[in-house]
Amino acid sequence: MKIKIDGTYKHYKNGSLYKVIALAKDSETLQDMVVYEALYANPLSRIWTRPYFEWTEEVTTKDGAKVSRYTLLDSE
Repeated sequence: MKIKIDGTYKHYKNGSLYKVIALAKDSETLQDMVVYEALYANPLSRIWTRPYFEWTEEVTTKDGAKVSRYTLLDSE
């Protein structure tokens, strides 16, 4: 899956929305990372990172269905 910069994504578990700001490299491990912003009030932080492979992976829901962890909402 190609990640869209400035794309809005929905998290599979809670439906929260996030905007991808950039793709980056971890300075210690050189692991590909996604830099994103929570589009809701979060007292801990609005800006987060997650490993690229986690952002794009499929997860298994409680009922056993396989779904994308994040789904792009605006495909323009």
